[in-house]
Amino acid sequence: MAGAQRTEEPVPEGAGPKAPLRRLWDHARPHTGVLVVGGLLTFVGGLTGLAQPLVAKLVIDALAEGDPLTTPLFVLGVLVVGGAVIAAAGMFVLERTAQSVVLAARRQLVARLLRLRVAEVDRLKPGDLVSRITSDTTLLRSVATSSITNAVTGVLLLAGGIALMAVMDPVLFGVTIGVLAATALIMGVVLPRIGRATVAGQAAVGEMGSLLERVFGAFRTVKASGAERAEGERLDAAALRAWRKGVDVAGWTALSGTLAGLAVNIAFLTVLGVGGARVAAGALEISSLIAFLMLLFYLTEPITSLVQAATELQGGLAAIHRIDEVATLQQEDTDTDTDTGAGAGAVRADGGSAAVSFTDVAFRYAPDLPMVHHGVTFDAPGRGLTALVGPSGAGKTTVFSLLERFYDPTGGEVRVGGVEVRDWPIAALRSAIGYVEQDAPVLDGTLRENLLMAAPNATAADIADVVERTRLGPLLARLPEGLDSRIGHRGTTISGGERQRVAIARALLRGPRLLLLDEATSQLDAANEAALKNTVLEVARDISVLVVAHRLSTVTSAERIVVMDAGRVRAVGTHAELVAADELYRDLAASQLLTAS
Repeated sequence: MAGAQRTEEPVPEGAGPKAPLRRLWDHARPHTGVLVVGGLLTFVGGLTGLAQPLVAKLVIDALAEGDPLTTPLFVLGVLVVGGAVIAAAGMFVLERTAQSVVLAARRQLVARLLRLRVAEVDRLKPGDLVSRITSDTTLLRSVATSSITNAVTGVLLLAGGIALMAVMDPVLFGVTIGVLAATALIMGVVLPRIGRATVAGQAAVGEMGSLLERVFGAFRTVKASGAERAEGERLDAAALRAWRKGVDVAGWTALSGTLAGLAVNIAFLTVLGVGGARVAAGALEISSLIAFLMLLFYLTEPITSLVQAATELQGGLAAIHRIDEVATLQQEDTDTDTDTGAGAGAVRADGGSAAVSFTDVAFRYAPDLPMVHHGVTFDAPGRGLTALVGPSGAGKTTVFSLLERFYDPTGGEVRVGGVEVRDWPIAALRSAIGYVEQDAPVLDGTLRENLLMAAPNATAADIADVVERTRLGPLLARLPEGLDSRIGHRGTTISGGERQRVAIARALLRGPRLLLLDEATSQLDAANEAALKNTVLEVARDISVLVVAHRLSTVTSAERIVVMDAGRVRAVGTHAELVAADELYRDLAASQLLTAS
């Protein structure tokens, strides 16, 4: 089915820790070549450090025997400076690649989020989704690049250092290995706790983001209600929960780092004691003991790198877990060519019109919620104005949600242009529809950007025509930069009526074959309402217009009126017919519709 929903890039199947690790590798794999280069540079820089204790032993031996120090000191200086330069180059390559990993992850996640079905977004918290794009993807910055290479490099350098220790003195080597093995066992207990704490911490941050989105989404209401203190306390409690989770992460992370350093220090003291006794007994040269101790100190860096990589890996796996949760949500296929598919062909065959037909449609928003529609049946012709009226909660706006395929019906059929909406490619269906929501939202940006949102290829003449038809001329004259003026977040710098006119202009600029208006003139004054009503009637000569109406002037202009009540269609007819035949419509016309006009 062309318009069927789909889920992009599902989480790989399989249980256990391997699945998240494979997903982590999926993020790093496109950058394999650069990672190898960065890893090699880091490894070479580490090798220079590994050689420094051996050269230092030569310096000490030369001092003891009175030999010249020029050559060993020169070699030692080259190793120190060259190693630092090479390691810095490797770090830059890895950090740059890390930013590329984050960019790719954010692009992928944004693409997934924008394709989510409306039903999924309605049940989720937008602030938490934002947190997944910002905070969670940031956790991938180092874990998918430097952590991988640091882990590999750390293992190789640690193995090399341990091998040198074994060659230099097996007794001291045994002491060192014993301490490091005990530490590794303890780390095996600590690291999983870091992962669990990180998942909880990121979830807490997402919850706080959701509460912030809740407040700023209704900021004026919060102010007008004097609810700043209550909302502040709610946010404070969320911040405290996030702090507690963050402290848990910090505590376990600090413990892991402390254990790594403590292991090296214990090993150093043990080696110093045992090695000193062996030097005193003549079983070990003093230069060999110093070189062994320097080598042990050198191993601090690869051990620390391994611990840090393991810690970051836990954070990365937590991020992967939250990011991949988005991949399990239902998504739409909005990439289908809008000029292909059964629906697009049907509209062209019908002369460009998009007749609407509801046949015994039943719908509920979720399995555990009550039914909203109970067998809704009505037709709207391919041209003309059809009004939906009824008391609040009758299911009028839900009709539009089903036409746009924001939701799919639980039962029955919804047809546009003679084709069931689920057989339309979603992109083609929505390109044929202009939709003005009840609250007529506008987005932060310029007026031009808002108008062109649904019709990016519209010409200047098209814009000028729709501005005139929706009477936006006075707004353009008032704005300092005309169409290129910014109108603020949610259009806060313009009035409610102006926002409605912008939303209607945006819908008309698309050149729809079906126009849906959900109480689109509720905030207009009488003059602007009359002008826009004439515009709508003019548009209705060529296409089908469905309007959810509460104003009598809009209803009486409709060729067809559908009266809805409690999720059912109780009557269909003209204004005169319904006043004579339907008691509910007569009451609405005498009270609600009349007083709202």
